[in-house]
Amino acid sequence: MDFTLRIWRQKNAKAKGHFETYQIHGIEEDASFLEMLDILNEQLINEGIDPVAVERGCQSSGPVSFDHDCREGICGACSLYIDGRAHGPDDEVTTCQLFMRKFKDGATITVEPWRSSAFPVIKDLVVDRQAYDKILQAGGYVSVRTGGVPDANAIAIPKEDSDKSMDAAACIGCGACVATCKNGSAMLFVAARVSSLALLPQGKVEAARRAKAMVAKMDELGFGACTNTRACEMECPKHITVDHIARLNREFLSAKFKD
Repeated sequence: MDFTLRIWRQKNAKAKGHFETYQIHGIEEDASFLEMLDILNEQLINEGIDPVAVERGCQSSGPVSFDHDCREGICGACSLYIDGRAHGPDDEVTTCQLFMRKFKDGATITVEPWRSSAFPVIKDLVVDRQAYDKILQAGGYVSVRTGGVPDANAIAIPKEDSDKSMDAAACIGCGACVATCKNGSAMLFVAARVSSLALLPQGKVEAARRAKAMVAKMDELGFGACTNTRACEMECPKHITVDHIARLNREFLSAKFKD
């Protein structure tokens, strides 16, 4: 398979970015999107560095920087905006789980980094997602003493609650919800973290503090507000639902009323 790639190139956070176009040939349809980018980078490295291009500030001769780690849909690092969709034209997958058979032979593919002021570009397709870490540090944990590891059935938790908690905990923090939201909202991410603990006995002790602190930190970092378009739910690779946003709102309002 042959493709024309329009890829966003940006030297650093302060530099002005631009699209550059590349041709790539002979890609197997069962290759993953990241494998295709690996092949492109090998091609660019083999072509060497064009001194004229460097002098003009272009990066067309250098490899494309993109983020990745596990390549198993677990870590959330492979944050790419492909043809107008977070993680590309497939449902409930991360970029590393996207295969080239999802594209037509000869297609032009546009690849961009996440577009959010809270996720500034570091270089090319790599963005700084430390904002998520800061939100978690504000309250996405249990700090009270919960004792040693109990027997499996020692703490009675309704199966419906445990299932919902596990569904929320499936969030990998990739940022697709923010990238696809017209407001750049992180509500789905925050809701998943709050919901996964709010449903469990261990998390109820600090529930009020957690909801207020994480929402306050989200606002402080410049994420937008939720207007219930549900775009985040549609693009989430782990299909985290907006039901968790409703739970976050209840937790937050309850905490504010108690104040």
